[in-house]
Amino acid sequence: MTEPRRYPWPAASATGMGSYPWTDPDEAARTVFGELPDLPHLPELPARGAGADTVGRAAALLVDLPLEVQPTGWRVARAPGRDLARARSFLSWDLDAVQRHGAAFQGAFKLQVAGPWTLAASVELRGGERMLSDPGAVADLAASLEEGLRAHIAEVAGRLPGAHLVVQVDEPGLPAVAAGQVPTASGLRRIPAPDRVRVEERLRALSAAVAGAGAVPAVHCCAPGAPVSLFHRCGFRALALDAALLGREDDEALGTALEDGVGLIMGVVPGTGPRRGEGLSDLGSTVDPVRELWNRIGLGPEALADAVVCAPACGLAGASPDGAREALAVCRAAARVLRDEPRR
Repeated sequence: MTEPRRYPWPAASATGMGSYPWTDPDEAARTVFGELPDLPHLPELPARGAGADTVGRAAALLVDLPLEVQPTGWRVARAPGRDLARARSFLSWDLDAVQRHGAAFQGAFKLQVAGPWTLAASVELRGGERMLSDPGAVADLAASLEEGLRAHIAEVAGRLPGAHLVVQVDEPGLPAVAAGQVPTASGLRRIPAPDRVRVEERLRALSAAVAGAGAVPAVHCCAPGAPVSLFHRCGFRALALDAALLGREDDEALGTALEDGVGLIMGVVPGTGPRRGEGLSDLGSTVDPVRELWNRIGLGPEALADAVVCAPACGLAGASPDGAREALAVCRAAARVLRDEPRR
């Protein structure tokens, strides 16, 4: 019998975090499948405007919770309107492009969606305050997101029948939420941190919904203080983290997750593209944070390329088009270095 696959991706894989600076879905899909053959993903193109941004993408998935754009950002609406229609159109165009370029694709394919706590800190109630201030509204938001995400997974699975899906829940706002650092609408106060049990419940439920829909749940946090142990407890099978922000204080939690078979999607390139002198000509400095982490944890070097995917630290929407392509090339080359030279 064949041993079950431990990770959803092949060894020495590279991927993207989600967003790119382009505006053409065909160009984005063609680039993603061409540059990231082992773990391509559904691109996000926020330069197209409201509805193509991270919150707008999530708005297109929510069930019975319409949002609209106000001068201060996305807000709960009384009924679906043109902002929501535009967000859904952008998503449909992106899926059409992925289907055209990936119809014959076989392998792991990644989706991204903003998580419930980052959304709750970003979306306003009709009165103008953030949803995070109302625990009942957060519960409704989380339930709507779970239902919409299940439908989204089913649609992508139907469009890409040869793919096994990885769903990346983006929670860059969670450290600020958990620390009670999210400002109120006036900016004069901070919204109190939600109960820790509730934080875990919402994430655990979303992770379970993803797994129940037949996909691998992953989570991404590119902010300082990413709660690695929390993500592991909630059932996420891959953690997407900025390698430059991880320190010795994270070693124990990361080691425990890795020993449990959790994979890492490690941000090795800044979201603005490779720094000067740290591109293809100096891959050693790009992968050194990952190799140093692996050495500190004490796991065998032979497992490094299997467990770790190389990626930008966050989305590449702020990079130039050429910088975004270079970032993907660097990630792909860095993954090969981790396979061929796991130790310095």
